[in-house]
Amino acid sequence: MPEPTALPDIAHVNGEHAMLTEFLDYFRTVFLRKVEDLTDEQSRQRLPPSDLDLLGMTRHLADVERWWFRMVFTAETTVGNYESDDPDLDWHHGPADTIAEARDIWKVEVARAREIVAASTDLDTIGAHTSGSRGEISLRWIMIHMIEEYARHLGHADFLREHIDGATGD
Repeated sequence: MPEPTALPDIAHVNGEHAMLTEFLDYFRTVFLRKVEDLTDEQSRQRLPPSDLDLLGMTRHLADVERWWFRMVFTAETTVGNYESDDPDLDWHHGPADTIAEARDIWKVEVARAREIVAASTDLDTIGAHTSGSRGEISLRWIMIHMIEEYARHLGHADFLREHIDGATGD
């Protein structure tokens, strides 16, 4: 089995932009380590009573990256990766969907999000898209929300991965 992706360091003293970026990248890397060596069959395993699986979670996190950075912050796109009449299509994958494809899409979205954050050094910058329910949204809010999103789903991923093959840890 190949070595897992190395975890990035997080500086203990740093500016807010760098620290938020480092924490988000740390959680992204932990997530990648949870899914990088799974088979399609493993990625579809569920732990009842939940219907979550790591394939759906990978697709979901790809769309969350796309939504907040490319739709809300830059308004460079208005279409998600998984569009249909089903608003939860990211979670509701079909038999032809693969973990490799989902990981590749997730990697593209993460790479673009990193470019957007690197180019936007002012955390007070307001996103181009104003939400009807939230109003204006700053880059700071998006970064903190993304850290929260990954932290929440990494708890799910921990249970799923331990159930699949006993793997634990970051």
